[in-house]
Amino acid sequence: MELRMDLLKKISNIPGVSGFEHDAQELVREELRPYADEIWTDRMGNVIALRKARKPSRERPLRLLYSAHIDEIGFMVRHIDERGFISFATVGGFDARTLPSHRVTIHGTSGGKTTRLEGVIPTKPGWLTDPEDRKRVIPIDELFVDTGLSAERVRAVVQVGDAISLSKTFEILNDEIVTGRNFDDRIGTYSLIDSFRRIEDNTVDVYAVSSVQEEVGVRGVPTAAHAIEADICVAIDGSLPGDIPFAKTTQEQCPLGGGTGIYLMDNRTIGDRDLLRGLMETCEKHGIPYQRNIGGGTDASAVQRAGFGAKATTIGAPTRYMHSTVQMCHVRDIQATADLLACFPRYAHLIIPDDWR
Repeated sequence: MELRMDLLKKISNIPGVSGFEHDAQELVREELRPYADEIWTDRMGNVIALRKARKPSRERPLRLLYSAHIDEIGFMVRHIDERGFISFATVGGFDARTLPSHRVTIHGTSGGKTTRLEGVIPTKPGWLTDPEDRKRVIPIDELFVDTGLSAERVRAVVQVGDAISLSKTFEILNDEIVTGRNFDDRIGTYSLIDSFRRIEDNTVDVYAVSSVQEEVGVRGVPTAAHAIEADICVAIDGSLPGDIPFAKTTQEQCPLGGGTGIYLMDNRTIGDRDLLRGLMETCEKHGIPYQRNIGGGTDASAVQRAGFGAKATTIGAPTRYMHSTVQMCHVRDIQATADLLACFPRYAHLIIPDDWR
């Protein structure tokens, strides 16, 4: 299949800071609805779509849960001073080194409606910087947003608690590489949507979960996991590529263009051995490129431990520079991820014996 670049762009550009995912979730619902037997939103804000087994392998079909988090890291307005400068708190984990000299969008709600206001996180001007300043990273609590407007005009639009997102948009660098501000995890969202519409002959019930608040401690997916009681979980998130000059030789893994990364382990989950084997065999059967990966924590950890537990791991396209203001992926890896998710529901039942419950 060919990458649906228009959909990827639309998913990547819509804002959705943790706790403010509503607009992005509306897009997900719109895209999943035509292919779902059932679709709903739970109290946390997770969107859940069910595609029932077309060729069930047993009387009560096994339940396969796919989860990709829709939220992106961002900021929240903390204070507006008398000159109109905006102090902020981070929502999710940012590297302070990457923030100065970037544009942001403030999603103001003052006055009862949402109004977007553009601003910048400035760097300290050279003529005000002493030698010691040049040696240090400016702490996030010393950074601020400058809109160039007076306090009166800012406060007419913005109030404490409003969301702030990075303004960086999706870009095609060349015929292989795309960049965006939130590929962790909008690449996963794309793969979830694209695969869900292509699932055929599934032997298991497939639940596609677009989860919320992953970036602030995997808070959203546990409620979905308890409701679904999945037997198998495949989370979709970025794999960690070590093919950059910053990485040591011993950290080299998952180069861009090498295929989807299959997590053997991360800092929250050890991938289930039967599930890992099943995913790799599916890749080999269908000629889908894949790589072994050791990654960071994902939604898989919460689903794995919900209820009676689930066989769980994570897959995803290698993503350079996650949790920075610009992230990079290879189109081949994105498509490989979606292809694996589309094919696996035909074989998912094989990893669990008939008498297992």
